[in-house]
Amino acid sequence: MVSKLKRSDRRQFLKRAATGAGAVTTASLFPHVAFSANKTLTVGMNIPMTGDYAPWGLPGLYGCEIIANNINAAGGIEIGGETYDINVASYDHGYDTEKAIQGFKKLALEDEAKMVMMLGGSTVAACLPWAMRRKVLTTTLLPSDITPDSEYLIATCESHPLYNVTGVEWMAKTFPDVKTAAIVTNNDAEYGLQSAATYKAAFEVAGIEVVDTNLHGFDVTDFAPIVSSILAKNPDCVCMATSFYVTPIMEQLFHQGYQGKIISCTLDYYQEIIAKTSEEFVNGTIYQFPDFDDPALTEEGVTFPDPAGFDAAFRKDHPNDWSAVAWEYPAILLNWIENAKAAGSVETEDVMAAMKGNQQQFVFGGGNWWGSQLWGLDNALIGRWPVVVIENGRARIQEYGDVAAWLAANKDVLVKHMQELGLRTV
Repeated sequence: MVSKLKRSDRRQFLKRAATGAGAVTTASLFPHVAFSANKTLTVGMNIPMTGDYAPWGLPGLYGCEIIANNINAAGGIEIGGETYDINVASYDHGYDTEKAIQGFKKLALEDEAKMVMMLGGSTVAACLPWAMRRKVLTTTLLPSDITPDSEYLIATCESHPLYNVTGVEWMAKTFPDVKTAAIVTNNDAEYGLQSAATYKAAFEVAGIEVVDTNLHGFDVTDFAPIVSSILAKNPDCVCMATSFYVTPIMEQLFHQGYQGKIISCTLDYYQEIIAKTSEEFVNGTIYQFPDFDDPALTEEGVTFPDPAGFDAAFRKDHPNDWSAVAWEYPAILLNWIENAKAAGSVETEDVMAAMKGNQQQFVFGGGNWWGSQLWGLDNALIGRWPVVVIENGRARIQEYGDVAAWLAANKDVLVKHMQELGLRTV
């Protein structure tokens, strides 16, 4: 997941988007190599490419372009005795539910996409009734979209907010003097509240007292009073959960002289935060998303092919657009391709049978289906997840946390905090 861009940064981001591949809504991004005898296999991306949510979609489109180009340049992919070139069709719904429905139908019916990747939240909920009736395999970055009836909706990469427990677990054992925490984040049910509930559960399990929970709306323009309020509680740790406003909160923590620990789900564009504060201040910040040139991504168990090469290729063509979704959508695409190969078919029910019938390899290692205990269906793939810390101005993995083990031991604590914040559970 990524933090919302400031208005000025967003304008620059959207200006690049309007002149690049992301400006094309449903056209193919990856034309066939001339005279290719391969068949075409289309996958869809029904995502925001303009508007406030563009950073949650567009970098993933760029990442999938790299993966598809690499596959096609190597001769395509063999599935069920046929060789295919990968074609990615995209639709920009701008995080509008009506447009999302239009885009989904366009991708499934006109482009004949065999799988549709989406961001999550209200746009997925709007598409689900039609998608499930048509048995279109659909992916989300928000497992909380899963319901008991969403048989063909899966989350095979992003397990937000479950992985946030690993950062707290690592912090508690590495910095045992941290005894209190304050949470500040946006009050939306899709991101902020889900994450806040998970952090509350993780803090409880770790024996860390939450002394303040500040859940603010999206109309905030001045974070100075909010930060002053939470710092008045003298927390050992400030937790931003999955905040849309990481940069302005970090700026205020810096200007108000905070010297304790900071933990967050995301810290995208952290170099910008360093530029606005200092490297010394940002060093030590704990969060959940690595840069892909991290040496720890070469360890056994990581299934993403050539992470450093992918990172270099992405930053070469899109130097200012890297975020978590830059690799998440490609990881979803790669997982689907591997299961289609195993099934010998690109049809939804065959691929789903392969996914549920074979041991899945999660992008960072491990792999278990989970979700019935919280959302009613085991359609979220969870595995190891990295704990990342800023060291000398660079994001570096400290360890891979075991999400499944934490959930096995503490699921009831998580459910309790989800329910206390009014979130849906089974």
